[in-house]
Amino acid sequence: MIANKKEFGGGLVMMVAFWIVFALLLSPLYPGQDKKVNMLDYMDSMYNSISKKSSYYIPVTREKAEAFKGNTITLKIKTNENLSAERMTTIMQRAGASVQAGENEITVSGDLGGILDEVLADADAMFANDGQTVSAKYGANEKQVMFDWYNTLKSMEKSLTKQEKFQESKILYQVRTKTVEPAYNYYGIEAQSIKDNATLVILSLVGYVIYTMWFGFAILFMFEGWGLKLEH
Repeated sequence: MIANKKEFGGGLVMMVAFWIVFALLLSPLYPGQDKKVNMLDYMDSMYNSISKKSSYYIPVTREKAEAFKGNTITLKIKTNENLSAERMTTIMQRAGASVQAGENEITVSGDLGGILDEVLADADAMFANDGQTVSAKYGANEKQVMFDWYNTLKSMEKSLTKQEKFQESKILYQVRTKTVEPAYNYYGIEAQSIKDNATLVILSLVGYVIYTMWFGFAILFMFEGWGLKLEH
């Protein structure tokens, strides 16, 4: 038996309304880049655009990389399924380094500052969604180029750490994580300022809190109306 039909009925109406709204949120009713998308995709796209603008560390990283101009390094990079010797040779030679191919590795020698300049130029172009420049430069897919830079820099870090060149390894890590990785992940996304979307951001956060509480109160009213109560 239902102890309080009015309270139970109110909770039931809230629960039904919750799932109706949920269905609307998951329906492709909202504007996307090429087609209508659901609310989750729309909000995800908006927050990605906002976070992209705050992830632009290339100018700061470029200043740090300047200190390594004239710093000649020689190291070995092992090849594997993610690191093609042919592709690595292409990008390293384009960066002004000399490359000698071995059986399962390549030996690279060159100006670290010059190599970093090339990496940062590619990352900057990708961050600006100018993948065509990167693609034309290497004759390869732009995202593949950035993927190769990421893995090459990671391997170079390990090699330089073994040589106890910790400062050189550190700048490679910073370039890889603060420029190459964001450039790859945010490629194709238009950067937006949070100020331009302040109203929508506030509404989405407030709406999330209200929507969560809505579900909780619906369950509470239904259970209490049914006669279920917690007692100490």
